[in-house]
This record gives sequence, C-alpha cells and structure tokens, in this order.
Amino acid sequence: MRVFASSFQLPVSTGLFATLTLLAALPFAAATAQAQSLGYEGPTGVFVTPIAYTSASPANGLGKPSASYHFLAGGPVIGDFSTISTTVGFAKRLEFGYTSEIHAGGATPYFPGTAGIVTAAGVPGSSLFASDLDIVHGKATIVAENAGKTKWVPAIAVGAIFRFNDHDVFNGPANGGAGTNGYSSHNADVYVVATKVVTQFTKKVPWLLSAGVRGTNASLWGLGGNAPDFTARGFGALAFIFTGPGKSTIILGSEVSQQPQRIKNPLGVNFDIPTSEIYAVRFVPSPKHKLNIDAGVLQAANKILTLPTTPPGLYVNARSRVAFGISYGF
Repeated sequence: MRVFASSFQLPVSTGLFATLTLLAALPFAAATAQAQSLGYEGPTGVFVTPIAYTSASPANGLGKPSASYHFLAGGPVIGDFSTISTTVGFAKRLEFGYTSEIHAGGATPYFPGTAGIVTAAGVPGSSLFASDLDIVHGKATIVAENAGKTKWVPAIAVGAIFRFNDHDVFNGPANGGAGTNGYSSHNADVYVVATKVVTQFTKKVPWLLSAGVRGTNASLWGLGGNAPDFTARGFGALAFIFTGPGKSTIILGSEVSQQPQRIKNPLGVNFDIPTSEIYAVRFVPSPKHKLNIDAGVLQAANKILTLPTTPPGLYVNARSRVAFGISYGF
C-alpha cells in the first residue's frame, strides 16, 4: 500500500488548497478535543503530518486509547486505501500506536518496474501501490505549550514512524521474483515538530500553526516505496477553528509536506515526486465527546516521469482525490 493519511492523509503536488487542508485535519477543535484526532498513519496530527500534542493521558499512567479509520479514493491507477489505527498516551507527554494500512484495486502491470502509472493514452502501468503495510509510531512532547507561564512558547515534540511488511512491487512477482531483488519498503521517519494555538489576533477564531522537519527514506510516506537516500524534508500546517451550531466545532485547514523527489527502483528511473498538499474540513459535533469527522481533497502527483510520448510522460492521475476519516477517543 502506498499513498495517503489523518483524519485523512496523503500526498503530493503543488496547489492552492494546501493552506485549507491542514486546518481541518488538526486534532484540535477546542482544548478538550485536542488529543484524540489521529492522522492517516496513527500519530496525533493532521492528515499526514504529526503535531506536537499527544493522545490524552493522566500524569502518571496510560490514557484510554484513541481509534481512527481513514479512507482515500485514489482512483483507478493507484487504487483505494484504508487505515485502521489505535494510539495510547502516557504521562501526558508520550504516545505510541499501531496502524494497519490496506490497499485495494489499482492499475495492472503493463510496464514492469514502474509505479502505478498510465500513459497519456490511458494505458495502465504496473502498480507500485501494490501491497498492505504495517506501521508503528511513538512521540514525546519535550516542551509543553506556553511553558514558563508564557503565551508564545509552542509545544515541541520528537517522534518516529516505522513502516514494515510492505511487499514493494519492485521486490515482487511483477518484477520476476518474490522478494529477491532487495527493493523492500521497510523505511522510517524521525521528526521534530512545533505546534501553537494562537489567540492573540482573534479569540473568536483561534489559529493553529504547526511546522517541523523529518528525516526520511520513504517516498510518499512509504506508499511509493523507498527513497534512494535518507534526507531532511519540511512539513507544516495552518488551521482556523470556528464555533458551530450547538457548541460544535468546525475546522478548516491545509497542510504541506515535502517529499523525497526520487523513488528507489531497479530500472534507475528518476521519478519526480512533488510536494504533498491536502485541503480539508473537520467537524467536532460536541465538546463532550471525543469524536472527529473529517473530509478532504488530496492533491497528489500526476506526471512523475517524462517520456518521448505525446503528451510526454507517465501519469499516476492522483490529483483531486477525495478522502474521509473518523477518530474517536475513549
């Protein structure tokens, strides 16, 4: 499996909506709703990017688990993706969890060793987005928000995400062998992120700002396989939080996440992967219940390889793809 995420999540492209998506995917709707919203891969966060808050827990023990389900309708080339996650907080500063990522559908092979691609004529390529995936993660808040009785210090956290049991198409039967050529998609992210809720400008519409850096060897969060090298990539989010009918909360947001621009493959082909963008809305029906309902649009990659065709290139057709998610804290 390979492409998407937080109450929704997934990846790539450049677009205007990046600003709106992050807002909606923030695990925050009111102070009571902060630490229950899980992202696509399981950490508390937006669609695909984590934030510095952790899942709710008491000061000296384990919290009750949060659970989520996310779905991405990725289209006929890359297929559809679902994630089922559970995350538990500890001592108000730690969280850890597990996610199962499930893939269905997608293109059939026609050009072995390429990603889930179609030519300009609409001919399907072999599916890089070919298998399911297991994910484990952990996060620790090292600086609390507004530490030292300040009003400007953001929460700061460090974390890691490890992906495994992904039978990469470059390592599978589509390339003439069952896991024999070394192109597995076992990969990881290590990150630091800062998050702050801003009320200085307007108390009626708080802002949530988040930014971080991750070291990664995963292309599209592992959905596209491994990157050739471990590199530093930036990510960020912005959200606006509105009060809705009956004390409900409506969050409009956007997030962006830089991706490694290359996918490791046995053909030596240089696929071009752009920055990921997501636009979304989150609805929190009541501050009494830790329930979030999300809907969003993924702006992912389209042409990822230039070829001497008319028009020139191979396409994954993964733009303007719809996703939804639901998170609940017990």
